Amino acid sequence: MASYKFWKTQPVSQFNSTNGVTDGPIRLIEPEDIPPEPEKLLPGYEWATLDLDNETHLDEVFHLLADHYVEDDDNDFRFLYAKDLLKYVLQPPGWIKNWHVGIRSSESQELVACICGIPSTVTIRRKELQVSVIDYLCIHTSLRRRRLTPVLIREITRRCYQDGVFQAVYTSATVLPKPVTTARYFHRTLNWLKLHDVGFVNLSLDSTKDAEIERMALPAEPSLAGMRPLKIEDIPCVHGLLSRYLKRFDLALSPTQEEVQHWLLGTANSPADEILWTYVVEDPDTLAITDFVSFFFVETLVLKNPKHRSIKVAYLNYYASEAGFSRKPADLKERLVLLINDALIFAKSNGADVFDALTTYHNHLFFDELKFQQGYGELHFYLFNYQTPPIPGDANYMRLATNRDKGGVGLIVT
Repeated sequence: MASYKFWKTQPVSQFNSTNGVTDGPIRLIEPEDIPPEPEKLLPGYEWATLDLDNETHLDEVFHLLADHYVEDDDNDFRFLYAKDLLKYVLQPPGWIKNWHVGIRSSESQELVACICGIPSTVTIRRKELQVSVIDYLCIHTSLRRRRLTPVLIREITRRCYQDGVFQAVYTSATVLPKPVTTARYFHRTLNWLKLHDVGFVNLSLDSTKDAEIERMALPAEPSLAGMRPLKIEDIPCVHGLLSRYLKRFDLALSPTQEEVQHWLLGTANSPADEILWTYVVEDPDTLAITDFVSFFFVETLVLKNPKHRSIKVAYLNYYASEAGFSRKPADLKERLVLLINDALIFAKSNGADVFDALTTYHNHLFFDELKFQQGYGELHFYLFNYQTPPIPGDANYMRLATNRDKGGVGLIVT
């Protein structure tokens, strides 16, 4: 096992902290504990604060991530975060510019590293916490051996501490001390032929291309009566439904009405017309909103294929259903199969090639019926300066599938 030298100095749960874990902060932070200035960087580099309302800064972040961010293990695919998506993720209500941190070359002023945080309110086993959600830690590939990751983490921590936020949530595909939960990706093929061309899916020996295309086909129209795009006047009802629905999870977003509008509809400052899609189900008789489902698009670059430059991936966002409050557990599963199947139809009609979801939320209830297939990737969730006993993430879904309707994770980290 790796030594995790840096993480042993940080207020995070360690691998040997298995017994007697009680909920609460790991370290109390006093004002005198917070350095007034950032630490010195290597000669030739300097700190920067990134202004995403500045088109030049936004363009720099876009290109840094496009060229140097997450790739799969075989270096076949890399995320390509659209500029509108970056603004959507990094400028929610109450966003703090000082939490968008960069490192530049002093000579060329090239942006060579970044780390970003956004303010959020989450509940952890019913306790509400103000946290920073940390994302987009990216370092230029030529500097990967300069140990800039700990430096970036210490600086974003310092800036959050200065603003009175002492806990954080972050995710990683890498195992670090110590995940509070681990989830696995599942994929639902929408454009089988294209995914086969780029090596994302394989053709089994006992099947044919035509058979796979037919097997993954979807109806042309959604099945739920009253399903339509979300409108701004729906937000109060959707906020109430989502807030009630999220209370069943051990780690969940605790959103304001303004935040629900942002995460499901976008805002004037962070338009999401081309990357975010949300649909509600309106009862034809009562006109009450009984369900909603949301997804967003992330383009993924195909690095080694002459035929296709990219694939369009739809990621399942927040959803909720009144069926979740039924006394019959089977009602929720039945409703989610219909709701997510319609989301698949809308995603495909808007150009998605594949639809991804984690084994969080209540997603395990519809994976089999809707032909989701288990992926290779895992996503580990971490808490900074807060400890709680492990939370179910259903990472071992295929081996330990359950019909649980409470516990688990109700938080989307983009």
